[in-house]
Amino acid sequence: MPDTIQFTHEDYEVVKRDILSQGHFMRLARYAIKHRLFNGNWSNTFNCEVLERKSAVAILPYDPLLDRVVLIEQFRPGALADPKSPWLLEIPAGVIDDNEEPEKVAYREMQEEAGCEIIALHPICEFFVSPGGANEYLHLYCGKVDARTIGGVHGLAKENEDIRVINLTADEAFAELYAGHIKTAPALTALMWLQIHRKQLQEVWL
Repeated sequence: MPDTIQFTHEDYEVVKRDILSQGHFMRLARYAIKHRLFNGNWSNTFNCEVLERKSAVAILPYDPLLDRVVLIEQFRPGALADPKSPWLLEIPAGVIDDNEEPEKVAYREMQEEAGCEIIALHPICEFFVSPGGANEYLHLYCGKVDARTIGGVHGLAKENEDIRVINLTADEAFAELYAGHIKTAPALTALMWLQIHRKQLQEVWL
C-alpha cells in the first residue's frame, strides 16, 4: 500500500440526506457531504445523488467434472441503451434480505433462476458494483453443480422474471467473454477468475 493518508469514517461528514424517490428494490437519495482531502484539508460541502439498495449475491455455476459453465439470459431495463439488445448474459444473483446470510441467498437464487442445486460453494471476492453513484455491495461465489440436466426457462412470475439457462463448456463461456458478449461486472469477474483458477478448483472439487 502506498505511503498515504489512511482515511476512516471520521474523515467525512454527511451534512444532509434527502430521499428523492423510494421504489420497491431501491431508493434514490441526495447527500450533502464533505470529506478530508489528501493534502489534509477539508473539501467544500457538495451534493451528490446515490442509488441505495441492499447488498447482493451472485454465483457462477460450474461443473468441474464436465468442465461446463451455466449462464443465464434475461431482459434488463438498465441495458436499454445497448446497441444490440437489452437481453444480457449473466450469472444467477439476488439481493440479501435483512439478517440473511449471503450463502443462503446463493442457494436460493441458484434454484430460482437456474433451476439447479449447489453442491459446494467457493467464495471468489466481494466488491462495490458502481460506487461512483450506488452503494450496492456484491458477494461473488463459484458454485459447484451437476450440469447434466441444467437448462430450460426459470424465474419467479411475481418478480416478472423470464430467465433462460445457457449450458456451455468452460471454453465456450470464455469465448463469449472475450468476444465482448458478456457485459455485467459479476459475470465478467467470475469468468476471469474461473479461467485462472479452473485447474485448482477441479483438484479441490473432484
